[in-house]
Amino acid sequence: MSAISDFSFTPDQFRQLASDVLRHAERCGATACETDVSEGIGQSVTVRKGEVETIEFNRDKGIGVSVYLGQRRGHASTSDFSPASLRATVEAALSIARFTAEDDCAGLPDPALLARGTMDLDLYHPWPLSVEDAIDIASRSEAAAFAVDPRISNSEGATVSTHAAHFMSANSLGFMGGFPTTRHYISCVPIATQGKDMQRDDWYSGWRDPAQLSAPEIIGDYAARRTLSRLGARKLKTRQCKIMLEAPLATMLIGSFVHAVSGGSLYRKSSFLVDSLGQCLFPEWMNIEERPHLRNALASTPFDDDGVATHDRTVVDRGVLQGYFLSTYTARKLGMPTTGNAGGSHNLLIAPSPDAPADFAGLLKQMGTGLLVTELLGHGINYVTGDYSRGAAGYWVENGEIAYPVHEVTVAGNLRDMFAGIEAIGRDTVTRGSRTVGSIVIDRMTVAGS
Repeated sequence: MSAISDFSFTPDQFRQLASDVLRHAERCGATACETDVSEGIGQSVTVRKGEVETIEFNRDKGIGVSVYLGQRRGHASTSDFSPASLRATVEAALSIARFTAEDDCAGLPDPALLARGTMDLDLYHPWPLSVEDAIDIASRSEAAAFAVDPRISNSEGATVSTHAAHFMSANSLGFMGGFPTTRHYISCVPIATQGKDMQRDDWYSGWRDPAQLSAPEIIGDYAARRTLSRLGARKLKTRQCKIMLEAPLATMLIGSFVHAVSGGSLYRKSSFLVDSLGQCLFPEWMNIEERPHLRNALASTPFDDDGVATHDRTVVDRGVLQGYFLSTYTARKLGMPTTGNAGGSHNLLIAPSPDAPADFAGLLKQMGTGLLVTELLGHGINYVTGDYSRGAAGYWVENGEIAYPVHEVTVAGNLRDMFAGIEAIGRDTVTRGSRTVGSIVIDRMTVAGS
């Protein structure tokens, strides 16, 4: 996979397919139509204990069609791009629409909000990676893990994955737009053994441009050292204390916030943050910025899944919630304008706290005593109430220094209290998907142990 020529279809062919769908929908009596044509190519190689465990290659394509008969909506899809199949798919969507109930919020976006023109956000960086080269990279990563210490005795493998895709979205209001993207990653999951004690940890690097990936040896080495540091883990007695969520887990906390203030949760009233616009949810120094047009970023896009143009905005300003995450449909359900978030959030940036130390060690010292959480298990989040309870592992910190590893504990609290109780955000920022943030210190949570 070395260039866009590896795709089976060109952008012009996608435009023609989309135009054919829209024309047929109009001929069949649809009052409006939207369609999305896409194609993806991927390769993944996993090496375990020096041997190739899996080689996977995938190529897929599809076209989705949504038609409207007034405010009745029907949707159908197919992976067959032949003219007869496209016509049948449009007609199937129309048949579904005739039997659905009217929905006064259904329909295409306001034409004035649709994206116009083109915007190159540098999201396409194909990796001309042969299977042999992928095996070599994965082997080097795993070998680096085994070389750290004899106690690294096993492995769940090292994986190298590369993926490229392109799409074209269009609707009967005249919008048509699409672009190619890539996403690549290298991961390693070593296992350490000491007597009867066995621990695992992992690390990975994932970006659109393979040139930005960490060296495979660095990934394997770091994953091994993380794993070794977990040997000898203890349980804790139940207590209340400060919690530090390591940066990768801090991105998950921000993800919980996004879920709670997304349109689907809000109009269904299945969120503890219903009617929270204008409320102070975080410390007064904390801001959350959405930047959908960052070049080469993992969640950049000039328009959302509805075709609505995206824009920079401040979601949280000095702790106060300024905006939800709304699609055209969910915005109408709430009687509000869309925020251009059909399909999710776009590059959320959370700055370090004003007095954040220069490094992670300094953040530990600032926290003082508490639990550094590096792994969360389970899905114990009730978004209706905000109650939060998840299995955890990490390290007990005494006077700013890691004292010993901890496992088999549960951290519990309420998301509203956790957001308000953020004491510090570190400068050790990582990007996971659409969220970039450093480690987060929370003033108080319950740690349930022995």
